[in-house]
Amino acid sequence: MAHADRRKVHVTVTDQAIDAIKAMIARGELAAGDRLPNEEIFAEQLGLSRNSLREAMRALIAMGILVSKQGDGTYVSSLEPHVLLESLAFAADVSSSRGVSHMLQVRRMLEPQATALAAVRVSDADIAALQGCIDRTVEEMGVEDFITLDMEFHRRIIDLVGNPVLSMLLEILAGRTVRTRVLRGTRIADAQEVIRREHQAILDALILRDPQLAAAAAAMHVAGVERWAAEQAALSGGAA
Repeated sequence: MAHADRRKVHVTVTDQAIDAIKAMIARGELAAGDRLPNEEIFAEQLGLSRNSLREAMRALIAMGILVSKQGDGTYVSSLEPHVLLESLAFAADVSSSRGVSHMLQVRRMLEPQATALAAVRVSDADIAALQGCIDRTVEEMGVEDFITLDMEFHRRIIDLVGNPVLSMLLEILAGRTVRTRVLRGTRIADAQEVIRREHQAILDALILRDPQLAAAAAAMHVAGVERWAAEQAALSGGAA
């Protein structure tokens, strides 16, 4: 029991160290690209042991907030969204089938609204590029090529919103690994035809510049992907 209590206190101190460094970044005391002070000085500044500071720094490196440069110390990262979301991308790649299902639920909450916004911002050139993505999936192709075009179609739509955080988040929630796992066990020719039709429905709504219709088409599309994911989870017992 005493060992467990010591461990709990130690974890709490490490968490406090993490929060303290985050707060310094939030207040602007440490900016993107700044080198952290000498470990001994920094630990004293924060009122921590060097061991607690090291653990906090390791955790922040894993989060993408800090970056370690061999022989040169530890720095604040660029703090760009794609850097900070890398740990989420890793989680998406290794999630269980249940985790994939949860990610698709979040995608269903976000993507229809993003598609609605795209409907009022889409240009004729954008429409032509999106139609090209669909037309290139008409012929039979391998899974990897199909997923590449599928991702390009959705990326082009989401990028119209002009929010890099949203673009990155949705790309993670429906990245290549997630899509491959959803399609696993599905006849690719059948899936390709269904997705092509659903993509065309989304594009038709964009052509009409109709936000509500675009959101509905996107919601229907993601719901279909969710059904495939649920079927895969059932077949694998939810563990794959």
